[in-house]
Formats: sequence, C-alpha cells, structure tokens
Amino acid sequence: MDKQVIQTLKQRLNIVDVVRRYVSLRPGGGRQMGLCPFHQEKTPSFSVNEHEGFFYCFGCQAGGDVLDFYQRVNGLEFKDALEQLAAEAGIELKAFKPDPEYDERQKLKRLCLEMHDAAQEYYRRNLDLAAGDVARVYLQKRGADKDAVAAFGLGASSDDWHGLSTFLASRGFSPEQGVLAGLLSQNDRGKIYDRFRSRLIFPIQNLSGQVIAFGGRILTDGEPKYLNSSDTPIYKKGEHLYGLFQARQAMTRSKRAILTEGYMDVLALHQFGYTDACGVLGTALTQDQVKRVAGFCSRMVLIFDGDTAGRKAALRSAEMILQYGTKCSVVLMPDGEDVDSLLQKMGREGLDARLDAALDGLDYCLEVVREGFSPREIVAWANGFLAHLADNSLRPFYIPRLALGLGIAEADLRRFGGGQGRLGTGGQSASPQTRQVSQPQQERARAKSTGNDQSTDRRFLSLPVHYPEYIAELNKRGFEVLLHTDLAKNIWSQLRMASSHEDMLSLFQGPEKNEYLIVKEEQPHHEGDALTIEWQHICSQIEIAGFRLKREQVKEDIRIAQESGDTQELMRLLVVLKDLNAPSREDE
Repeated sequence: MDKQVIQTLKQRLNIVDVVRRYVSLRPGGGRQMGLCPFHQEKTPSFSVNEHEGFFYCFGCQAGGDVLDFYQRVNGLEFKDALEQLAAEAGIELKAFKPDPEYDERQKLKRLCLEMHDAAQEYYRRNLDLAAGDVARVYLQKRGADKDAVAAFGLGASSDDWHGLSTFLASRGFSPEQGVLAGLLSQNDRGKIYDRFRSRLIFPIQNLSGQVIAFGGRILTDGEPKYLNSSDTPIYKKGEHLYGLFQARQAMTRSKRAILTEGYMDVLALHQFGYTDACGVLGTALTQDQVKRVAGFCSRMVLIFDGDTAGRKAALRSAEMILQYGTKCSVVLMPDGEDVDSLLQKMGREGLDARLDAALDGLDYCLEVVREGFSPREIVAWANGFLAHLADNSLRPFYIPRLALGLGIAEADLRRFGGGQGRLGTGGQSASPQTRQVSQPQQERARAKSTGNDQSTDRRFLSLPVHYPEYIAELNKRGFEVLLHTDLAKNIWSQLRMASSHEDMLSLFQGPEKNEYLIVKEEQPHHEGDALTIEWQHICSQIEIAGFRLKREQVKEDIRIAQESGDTQELMRLLVVLKDLNAPSREDE
C-alpha cells in the first residue's frame, strides 16, 4: 500500500511547492537552491530537483523525496507523514488494497490514543488541585519552573485507587478498555484499579506529539520509585525516548543529541537551554532508540552516573551507537550527582565544563575494556563489537583503532574479527571443503581495481544510477565484482532488481537512499563519446577484477591441495596459476 501511495503522492504534490513552505528557494544550476532547514549554514547548499522529485543537501547529506522531506522537517514518523500528505493530496489510504486487520488495528490505536489524551487531561488538572499538592512541592524543591512543566505536560495522580478509572468512565470508556490501553491494572481476582497512584506523572509522546504512555515517580513511601506504562497497541518499550518530541527540532539544528536517564534530568537540561536532550525511559539504550535519534543528528552525548552501574550502561550504550556508525562521547557524573543536581548547583558553566571534558565514545569503550576485562574477555568484546556493526563498510574504520587500543594484532582482527572466523580460536574461518575464496582474498583481489574506497564505488555506480538502461547488461557482465562496500552492493542489488519504469529513489531507505542521492547529485553525467569511453572502461575493469578473483581462487585451491597432500591436483593447479600469471594476461 505504502509504495503505491508514495507514487501517487509524487504525481499529485510538487516537491518544490511543499519545500517552499519551509525554505526560501531560488533557481540555481538547474535546481532550486536554499538554506538547509536541517543544519545551520550561511551559504545555500540545499537543492531541490523538481523534475526528478527529490531534495539533497551538500552540507549535511540529508536527502530524499517529498515524503522524506515532510517527515523530517516536521519530526513525524513515517505513517503519520504518509497519512497527512495523503489527506492533503486527496488520497484515501484504505482505497489501496483493503485490509480488515489493518483497519482493526488502526481502530484500536485510535481508541488508545483517545484514552491517553483523556488521561493526560486528568493528570494535568490534578497538578493544579489539592491532589497535586505533594507533586507541586516536589517540583519546587527540584527547581522546575512553570514553563518547563507546561512544555512537558507534567501532571499528578491522586492516591485514589479509582480516580482515573472514574474519569475515563465519564468520557465513555470502559474499565476493560482502560486495561487494554495500559492506564488501568487488573489483579488475579479480576479487580480493576488505577495503575498510577500518588505519583508525579510524566507523559511520553510520539514524534507527532500524541501521548502514548506515562511514567510516574512515587511521591510517598512505596515501590517502585519509577513506574512506566507497559506495552500497548500504541507503545513499545525500547522504541521511544522521553522528550524526543520536544528535542527533535533542536537536534536537527545542533546535529547533537544529549541522552540521559532520568525524567527530571531531561526537564532540567531543557530548562537550562540544552533543548536537544532526551531520556532513555528507564531501560538500557536499544538499537531502535539509536536509529530513531540518529535520524535527527550526527553525534550523541551520553550522560550517565559515575557509579559501576552507570559505567556499564555507558559502555553498552556507546558501543551500540558506534556500531551504528554515529559519533558519540561520554560524560560521567561525579558520585552522588546527577544532571539535575549539577545544573541546580553550578548552572550551565558546570555542565559545559563536563561536556568539554567528555571522553570520545570509542576511547571510553577501549579504556573500560582494557582496564577491566581479562584477555579472554577483551578478545570476546572485540569479536562482538565487529560482529554487530550495522554496516561492514565500517570495519576498515574500526579495526585499526580496536587493534591499537586493545593490543591485538590488526591482521588477526581483519582475518578473524566479527564473523570472519573467531578471533583467538586458532581455527580457520572456513573449512577447506568449502573451496571458496576467503574474505581477505576477495578484499586483496578488489584492492587494485577499487582502491577499497567508497569514492571509487560511487564512481562506478554513477553509470547505472544516471543511465538505468545499462543495468541489465552490467548485471550480465558481473558488475558487482567492482564494488567493495556493503552500502554500494545493497544499492546495486536494488537497482538490478528494479523494473525499467520504476521510480529508483523509492527503492531505498536510510543510508542507501542518502548514498544513492550523493551519486545522483555529485557524480558527472557522461554524454556522447565520454559515455562510450566510461562504458568501455567499466567493462574492462569488470574483466580484470574477475580475472584477479579467479587467480585468488586458484591460490586457495593450491593451499587446500597442499594441506590434503594431493600431489597430482597440486601440479595441475600450479600450471594453471603459471598461465594466469603470464605477463600477457594482465599488466600490473
């Protein structure tokens, strides 16, 4: 459904008209140019290609189609942006492929959102009444001002076991619906009661500003100190972050996200001007959260407690951010201090000093691992770090840094680290019976023809990206042999499977879409004789790279024959290799 809707959207909505609502555009170089809304700049580097329906910023590499722009500039989730633009374009979403199950899920989600909206009204009203006396005193002691409290929609729950359930009933919602929405609880005997009682209430919002869950801090004696909503049709733990709705626009400007743990820490950071801060909602940072935040920024600052638990949490979080390919740094608070208390005592100067002294995320990880892990644990950590990289093209960046920081031979990391075999096992990465060219051999074979460099991949991709009519023939000739990075291979895989009439940009998401747009915008268009020359050059490079891979395969077969003692096969392969190494075959 989504793909069909996107195609219709592009036909009905002019991307220039949509972008002009947010950016002042002027013609330039066959494009519409303006100041990028996603990062600070003085010279326009943001371009809109009206004919092909996409935007691209040469400064921050943001790019995509009209839906991508609308989603990002408004801080919306994909489906929210899709629904809003579809309504604007006069497109009825359910007119495409009717789906009763989808309709039922949407109906349930709307019910849950309506109930959370009502609950938010109830909690906010309580904060100004007698039921909120203890909460107001607590906020005053913590130095929270009225503007911050209002901006985050804080509220209070009474000590009544049925305060919210009674209020929801007055709005037409049943107790069973309240349990389904996660606002009420039900015990083993079937009794239904308010989930949050005698607590300061923190509403959790999605990127559209809708309340989807709550967090509550106990204000009297009792446990747990913090209580969060359980999973519901509109909320999943580990997917959302507290305050991201309020912080998203500041993040796109600063290109930074400050991640911390406590609700009050987030509130204090915003109150003191750090409006690009959000919280991880009382759980360990997840990959989903990293991906969500990375869409708004290029670096993340982790602020954690300096105790043992905080240091471990910082290690896990920094590791996850780095594996995603995003820059990060780590700030550890002094014992007994949190962000809120530090800001209340020392103001911005105190926290700025901590931020200036922040440790680089990778340096922090290496220090913790090096000082606190056994040799066996260090090897296991290095293996795990490389194995969970979001993109294998990050390996050349991290391997030398890990090797230097952990005292491991770089050659061993390249050969065995992260799924290329097991570092430290002393075994082979593949059994001799596989008779396949190993990863290191493939890398060596490609090195001469590609330079093992992303820019070379972009140059080769320029032809199929700008001239899709060449894709079928390039596929027949084995074009992929020229590509080194996983990113380029993924792009080529999508291109070769696309139909001739397909909108190519719609094939890609995330990093692949950005990389495709970089090639589309920055690589030169070949025309006439230049196009013929480029085609001949690429065909020649495919042949040479294929020849080198064949030679590496023979070398691998020779190694296997030697180990197995197969003299007859060994002699045959040596003759083949001699022929392949003949000067007439390749000028090296």
